[in-house]
Parts: sequence; structure tokens; C-alpha cells
Amino acid sequence: MSLTNERPPTTGRGPGAWMRRTAAIALMAGLAACAGGTTDFYPDKGDVKPHPGVARAKSHPIQGIDISKWQGRVDWASVRKAGTQFAFIKATEGGDHVDERFRENWDGAAQAGVPRGAYHFVFWCRSAQDQMAWFKKNVPNDPTALPPVLDVEWNGHSQLCPKKLPKAQALAMVQYMLDEMERYTGKRPIIYTDITFHKDVLENELPDYPHWVRSTAAEPEQRYARRKWMLWQFTSTGRVPGVRGDVDRNAFYGTTAEWASFLSTDCDPRDHHRLSPQGLCTNK
Repeated sequence: MSLTNERPPTTGRGPGAWMRRTAAIALMAGLAACAGGTTDFYPDKGDVKPHPGVARAKSHPIQGIDISKWQGRVDWASVRKAGTQFAFIKATEGGDHVDERFRENWDGAAQAGVPRGAYHFVFWCRSAQDQMAWFKKNVPNDPTALPPVLDVEWNGHSQLCPKKLPKAQALAMVQYMLDEMERYTGKRPIIYTDITFHKDVLENELPDYPHWVRSTAAEPEQRYARRKWMLWQFTSTGRVPGVRGDVDRNAFYGTTAEWASFLSTDCDPRDHHRLSPQGLCTNK
């Protein structure tokens, strides 16, 4: 995402409606299989700088976007009409910043029937306690929303906080924020990260959380050692009807049935057996 407030990015109508859309995509997948090849499930979407290393992303039937103020005013009805299956919306950053268009996007996505979740961008020069207090103050605890996302990247472009923390200190902050997000929403949070932060801090860590990885020049398996991923950001130069200019496009790892399971339980289906005893992964 790299969606800090200091620079632009380089980068519902209810469960029944979501299920109908996933069923329609399942039909498309079946037709493609009968035709003996892969297909681009989203012909109305594009990429102004397509990279051959991520071409396989087009074969994933469930795709969505992430959004912040940098995309300007979004026409959510057009976003939904283009087949968008999910949207993650920037909500907060650090302990004192709310994305100027968060509530507009939050309400607009819901009104258009696009499943949406909120994400918090971590600022490493603010305490984890302050950041989670700020997140809870500004993000509605909506039981129909997707699980929250903790966006962990180094703030290398920040003039205020360019430093990297020692791994143990960064992990402790991340774990505290994940715990607080889960307590607040009742849902296991998703960790969004990029290649550098993953290598420095997350490699071989936090296997019990779903991961959303950024890899815009190669498939995730080539960039993230031994990491099971749930979501893949495969471009930051996407084009989606209803959004002006560049937008991040993302793919879900699995089938339409697995996506329907995720929507109904807020858990990666691959983790149900481990998380259900903790009171997670229950039907909405």
C-alpha cells in the first residue's frame, strides 16, 4: 500500500448479494475451464504498467482493491459493477491521522454492496498503545465488515520517522496491535506487508495470522520465503472503473467457494480447524 499521509502512493447489501456475485464468477471459471485455458475474470479492469511476472494474478477469480484519499472521490457503484469483490479502505495512521476520505469510502462501499474492511498504517515512532486507541476511536466496530488490516512497512520515506526498529521491538508492537484489533472487532486481523519488512521482521513469524503480501514484479512464492499468503497485491498501477488514476489491485488465493467461506466466517478456510476453538471463524 505504502499509503502514508506524507506522499501519494506508488502504488453491502448483505451476504446474499456477495454469494450471488461469487456464484456468477464460479460460472465464468467453469466456462473458462471448458474452453481449455485461463481467462481474465475482469476485462473491464486493467494495468497501465503490466508486469509479466504477475500475469498469473489474472487467473484468480476473486479480486479487489485498496483505497485511500489519494484516489479521490470513488464511484462505488461503478467499482461494484466492474466485479470488484472486496475493498480495503485506509482508516488511520499512527496516533493522530485519519484518512480524509475514510468515512466517505466506508459508507460508499457499503451502500454499493462491496464488502469492505479498514486498515491502519503503522507509524513506528508512535506507541502501539496510542495507535490502537486512535484506531478504535475512529473505526466503527461493524460486524458486517471484513477483518481489519494492520499495514506494516518501514516508514522509509517519512521525514519524521525514517528509522527501522530492532526486530524484537517491532514484533512486540505488531503483536500488541493485532491483539487489540482482535479484541475490538472479534475478528482475526490480516497483516499487510512488503518484501523488505517481511524479510527484516516477519519471516518465519506470526504463522497464525492471514497475510496480505505486496509483490508487483513476481509471484509471492518467489519473494516471500515459506509464507502462506491469503491476499496478493499484484500491481499499484491498476485501472478500475469508478476510480480515477492508479489503484492497487489485489487477488484472493482461492476458489469462489473458499471466498464465500471467508465472507461468512471472517477466517481463511485453511485456518478454521485451528481458530474455531478460540471462538473465531463463526458464521455471521
